[in-house]
Amino acid sequence: MQNQHLKTIEQRLLWLSHWMIHHANHIRPKVDGIKVGGHQASSASLVSIMTALYFSGLRPQDRVAVKPHASPVFHAIQYLMGNLSREKMENFRGYHGVQSYPSRTKDVDDVDFSTGSVGLGVAFTSFASLVQDYVQAKSWGEGLEPGRMIALVGDAELDEGNVYECLQEGWKHGLRNTWWIVDYNRQSLDGIVHEGLFRRIEGIFTAFGWDVVRVKYGTLQRAAFEEPGGARLKAWIDDCPNQLYAALTFMGGAVWRKQLMDDLGDQGDVSALIERRSDEELAALMENLGGNCVSTMAEAFAAIHHDRPTCFLAYTIKGWGTPIAGHKDNHGGLMTKPQMAAWQAHMGVPAGEEWEKWATVGDPDALRAFLEAVPFFRKGRRRYDDRVLTVPSIAADGEREISTQMAFGKILDTLAKGDSELAARIVTTSPDVTGTTSLGPWVNRRKLFSRETRSDLFMDRKIPSTARWEFRPEGQHFELGIAEMNLFLLLGAAGLSHSLFGKRLLPIGTVYDPFVARGLDALNYACYQDARFMVVGTPSGVTLAPEGGAHQSIGSPLIGMSQDGLATFEPAFADELAVVMAWAFDYMQRDGGEDPDERTWLRDETGGSVYLRLSTNPIEQPAKRHDDDFQQGAVDGAYWLRKPGPNCEVVIAYQGVIATEAIRAAGIIGERRRDVGVLAVTSADRLHAGWTAAQRVRARGTTRACCHVETLMANVPSHCSIVTVIDGHPATLSWLGSVTGHRTIALGVEHFGQTGTIGDLYRHFGIDAKGIVDKVDGLTSGKPVRMAFA
Repeated sequence: MQNQHLKTIEQRLLWLSHWMIHHANHIRPKVDGIKVGGHQASSASLVSIMTALYFSGLRPQDRVAVKPHASPVFHAIQYLMGNLSREKMENFRGYHGVQSYPSRTKDVDDVDFSTGSVGLGVAFTSFASLVQDYVQAKSWGEGLEPGRMIALVGDAELDEGNVYECLQEGWKHGLRNTWWIVDYNRQSLDGIVHEGLFRRIEGIFTAFGWDVVRVKYGTLQRAAFEEPGGARLKAWIDDCPNQLYAALTFMGGAVWRKQLMDDLGDQGDVSALIERRSDEELAALMENLGGNCVSTMAEAFAAIHHDRPTCFLAYTIKGWGTPIAGHKDNHGGLMTKPQMAAWQAHMGVPAGEEWEKWATVGDPDALRAFLEAVPFFRKGRRRYDDRVLTVPSIAADGEREISTQMAFGKILDTLAKGDSELAARIVTTSPDVTGTTSLGPWVNRRKLFSRETRSDLFMDRKIPSTARWEFRPEGQHFELGIAEMNLFLLLGAAGLSHSLFGKRLLPIGTVYDPFVARGLDALNYACYQDARFMVVGTPSGVTLAPEGGAHQSIGSPLIGMSQDGLATFEPAFADELAVVMAWAFDYMQRDGGEDPDERTWLRDETGGSVYLRLSTNPIEQPAKRHDDDFQQGAVDGAYWLRKPGPNCEVVIAYQGVIATEAIRAAGIIGERRRDVGVLAVTSADRLHAGWTAAQRVRARGTTRACCHVETLMANVPSHCSIVTVIDGHPATLSWLGSVTGHRTIALGVEHFGQTGTIGDLYRHFGIDAKGIVDKVDGLTSGKPVRMAFA
């Protein structure tokens, strides 16, 4: 009876998913004439797999990353289960409708993992499984019932390099409870995959300790193989080139018959096997690959009773069950109106009942009873939360000279010494740069995570070392190899722990700042899922002078400004960093509404992730500061280090480690000009976001809206000039003059750096004190200002 229900559900999902796409492209009124799209063929190949998985194989604690192009099937599942309205389905790929690709933040149905950038959702499941192990190993994580982290994978997704990077990391950490189900339809956007790819796939997964389950033949094919002549038919199927199999599928039963008779006809057993079937039956037999057979897939899932990582290689036909099945152009193709009309008749869906859930169902009551008992859906939505952790007092070290990177390490070390609940929930990670990004003291105290205890041989042999690396289940640091994509995928998975597993983590990852760009796709993906984490890019800029241009970041401040869901800071001083980190630990836990703070017009109550751009250059620290303007300004994005007076002609605005040069330049200028202002910018990102938000609000009628940077600049005389300076791209701060209409010159770095001393490079790029003074003199003399070029 279960197989009968699964077949009924499969056919309902096939119809509803394809009708949804057809409706969006051919029926819903269009305003721009552009194809809406929807990937009918890529959805069809996964219908049987998803039916077997969701309605037979899954448990409530399991989580699924759906192949991006199978989103119509996922939404059809949610519609069938009553979790999605018809209105949303009718507005597929429309404004406020169901999304093109499953989205945790944009869709209203129960999406476990966002997908869209192919390969990332696949790898994400591995890191979610590792995070699950991490939580389960902790005393505060007891009671967590481990689920399987499952990815539905398009075979073309296996071209993505991050998939293989994560395989290696999973092997290192003893990955378990992970399934990847490969939709092996052998067709991608541009053509047919190479022959024999499955052998390579199997070899790679086996090498990394995965079990591989090849699901090639459906029940019809397996039954035919038992008939006289069946062995020869099986051999022909195994030897048939991918392209020929696809073409024959598209052309149909009569062509199948001719091809098979030409190749196998023997006037005996094989001929009889073929001739016993009508054209329609023969086509159904040849298209009954394992991945397109719902009962076969259900059997394959039910046969797994262990927690080893498992790859199901499920053979499918792209566009299975539709008129465009097998055609090499079907990836983005759509059924025409005549094709859909004929297919609707074939599917038995009456006109006017296209959206009816139970159309074509003989016994709706029996099916509804079956659906109500499906384990995966029985507990309802599986989006959890955890309480907000109190942030302990965080203070800066009292050293006279210190770098922000070193101050970051000391702050974490102080937290590690304490027993706060927040410290217990911090998990750190780094792509092979743990020691050089100041995480060492934290790791020495809090240890590295492993499900099994492993001692440090250097410690056992009493060999002196600054790194005391012991692996323990209670450890709080994930050791990663040097792959930044893995860093951001792990941060994303850990940053969703409260939602996935009901236990909050505060993930912190460190990375060399220029290599943020190497993991940028995964960073964007993590933010799109609304994961909460702190990433520390350090060391940054040409201030890392002796390392040369390859290790000197230029555009990373602009990355931070442009990335949604990420509040970016570049503090210059340790006390700024302490204030920002205390705020960040709270901000990472927020989940409020989107109403903006009318002081800054930032939507801080929504919370988000945080990016800190730090430096290795120790600079002289200011005297202790506890005033509200400083502390609030450090969080809001800027404060006056030296307020401009009424006769001010020049304001120097700086961000980050270049503070010492800006302050020195202000001192030199102040000897001959009065009331020089110095604006300490800690976050160009938050200043700019507040400014643009305030402009939008004013355009909508709230004319008195005033953001933080406008408040700061309100008393700067109109004749004043602004010089901005940053060890990074000058565009980061170049917009400041537009806030209240001041002439501005932006200094920074626009070209690859080079080796040298810090002084050499600052002079080379004109961002040293003398360079700043020269620009100020040029501004106030009325002469053209010459820019420095590399």
